[in-house]
Amino acid sequence: MSQDTSFAASSETHAPAATKSVAELKQIAAQVRRDIVRMVHAVNSGHPGGSLGCTDLLVALYFKVMKHTPESFDMDGIGQDLFFLSNGHISPVFYSVLARSGYFPVSELATFRKLNSRLQGHPATHEHLPGIRVASGSLGQGLSVATGAAQAKKLNNDDRTVYVLMGDGELQEGQVWEAALYAPHHKVNNLIAFVDRNGQQIDGPTEKIGGLGDLCAKFEAFNWQVLETDGNDIEKLLASIEEAQGLLRNGRPVMVLMDTQMGFGVDFMMGSHKWHGVAPNDEQLEIALQQLAVEKAGDY
Repeated sequence: MSQDTSFAASSETHAPAATKSVAELKQIAAQVRRDIVRMVHAVNSGHPGGSLGCTDLLVALYFKVMKHTPESFDMDGIGQDLFFLSNGHISPVFYSVLARSGYFPVSELATFRKLNSRLQGHPATHEHLPGIRVASGSLGQGLSVATGAAQAKKLNNDDRTVYVLMGDGELQEGQVWEAALYAPHHKVNNLIAFVDRNGQQIDGPTEKIGGLGDLCAKFEAFNWQVLETDGNDIEKLLASIEEAQGLLRNGRPVMVLMDTQMGFGVDFMMGSHKWHGVAPNDEQLEIALQQLAVEKAGDY
């Protein structure tokens, strides 16, 4: 299997995050999207829609924003920024970004969802896959976990930031709102949360399944500082993250409502809940890969 040396998983090729330009981030995002469609196609299983929609955020965080050391991963992450994926079914994007940023070999992406693989359908900790600090996939738990991790950092005088991503359909879970009430009350001001507001969930549009109403007003009522941004525009994402980091100085956590399109980057997948958990067939894969061209393909 070939491996792209520009995005490969090794301490030698993992450049400091701040050195990545927006143009480079866009190329990495295109490669990650190629990984996603190939991974789910290979096993005819997985969740491409949300993975494609959230690619830009994870690429921005892992290749530009966060301070982290992939080559020496440990569960505590002392002195490092932490990321938690609450909507664990979008594991393809998480695995690709972890591999491409240096946590484990890119070639291991070929084992996605196979027997005895460390890359199961939902991220888990029992296989000790570097980069995974909590099992996720049971929706609604990520904000609680991230809040606890952020509080632990404060107690340990660790000044790094904790990030967490949730899906909008996931906000129908009650535990999310318990954590949303808790974090501002306890002044967890090292926590930035994102909601993937794509308006879709497995059964259809969120507004038909369980309308969420005015999320900005809801979180502000819970005393969060709230931003809204375009989750499929890396430049706007980076600007919003920088603004969120500044707002933390006010003593409260920040919620970033991130508008995305499910299946972003592949025209026949975009905006449809039908691609929440369906893999492309052979013909659809070829079309998708044509649309996700990169200057230097590094497919595993």
